Amino acid sequence: MNPLITPEELARRRESGAPVRVLDVRYRLDRPDGRPDHLAGHIPGAVYVDMDTELAAHGAPEDGRHPLPSPDRLQDAARRWGISADDTVVVYDDYGAVSAARAWWLLTRSGADDVRVLDGGLRGWIDAGGVLETGEVVPEPGTIELSPVKGAVDIHRAASWPERGVLLDARAPERYRGETEPYDPVAGHIPGARNLPAAAVMEAGRFRDAESIRDAFAAAGADGSTAVAAYCGSGLTAAHTALAGAVAGIPVAVYPGSWSQWSNTPGRPVATGANP
Repeated sequence: MNPLITPEELARRRESGAPVRVLDVRYRLDRPDGRPDHLAGHIPGAVYVDMDTELAAHGAPEDGRHPLPSPDRLQDAARRWGISADDTVVVYDDYGAVSAARAWWLLTRSGADDVRVLDGGLRGWIDAGGVLETGEVVPEPGTIELSPVKGAVDIHRAASWPERGVLLDARAPERYRGETEPYDPVAGHIPGARNLPAAAVMEAGRFRDAESIRDAFAAAGADGSTAVAAYCGSGLTAAHTALAGAVAGIPVAVYPGSWSQWSNTPGRPVATGANP
């Protein structure tokens, strides 16, 4: 199943009366609270999802900046969003599908059957002629039952992953090389990891086609012949890499702790420089 949905297809599904639950997951590091933007204008019927409090937990620095929420907390949140078992869930944001991908990854890896990311995000919806509504949306509670997340990699497996597969670093090249680090205490990357920045799988705000994504993965050493995992700064963009992998037919595990956990854990080795 294609994990993406076009604005046109979303509009058709809504017009047909099919059960569709739309989630607005707007979030940016420099503006983490997307609620004001949601209230000012969102896809009709979209429920606001708070990335920081509903799609992540919070603990010590060595847990990373966006550790996974507990299964019970995620299920409670999904029910608040109005999700039931037969729904098609469509998630979107306004920043390259990064936070939408986190919602997609968490829900699909927790057992939700049909979760799509709106390709092009909010801008794509508007450009396709979609209207917006204002104010808060409070749906009837849903009844979905979720299970613990599958496909997550812990810090120990991330450390050994390059020995048996390909570990992708989804951050910008300059962060991967260790030339700059705006958020975490140490610059560099996990030894053996290869850089595949999120921008490499995007074009004009949308995901590239499957063949182009496969080419980008292959250029980073992930040609599909070995297991692939991804990390980033705090576990969001790694989910974006997993989403790109799903478009291309390449399974990608995610290390949610990512560099924010690795760099805050004493004794973890650090590499710098270009791809090995």
